[in-house]
Amino acid sequence: MATEPRPFIPVGIAVLTVSDTRTLADDRSGQTLADRIVEAGHVLADRSIVTDDKEKIREKVLAWSREDKIDVVITTGGTGFTGRDVTPEALEPIFEKRMDGFSEVFHRISYDKIGTSTIQSRATGGVVNATFVFVLPGSPGACRDAWDGILKAQLDYRHMPCNFVEIMPRLDEHLKRGVSA
Repeated sequence: MATEPRPFIPVGIAVLTVSDTRTLADDRSGQTLADRIVEAGHVLADRSIVTDDKEKIREKVLAWSREDKIDVVITTGGTGFTGRDVTPEALEPIFEKRMDGFSEVFHRISYDKIGTSTIQSRATGGVVNATFVFVLPGSPGACRDAWDGILKAQLDYRHMPCNFVEIMPRLDEHLKRGVSA
């Protein structure tokens, strides 16, 4: 028996660039993500830039995670090892669930393109307030690799055998049962 093909379900995605020097006019990484999100048929729900400041990064992501129109937050920048690179430190403590596989697959894809230099990124992912959060390096190439190699498929309800969209309604089950994480 043939089954009907699954429909595409657009999701709301916010893009946060973490940088002390970029503006929306010259933010190539954020623009790379924004373009791919729209091209894929999703909704670019918001886009912003904050400086490399843990509290500002955390506040913005937490605020977006509470908005009904935002299902996914993608950050770009601040994943290296210099003193100003604090995005993982800002966000990992608020992850309700960490997504180790995202980092592993990202590094596998990145290794094929830039070799061992991939170890200079601390890309990570997790869930905050039933919102997927992906933390990417601040280069357009890394943003392309993450979107094209992972996120485009996982944010497409038609992707089989499984994808993030089909589990989105269940991300806050622990809250519905009255049990906090």
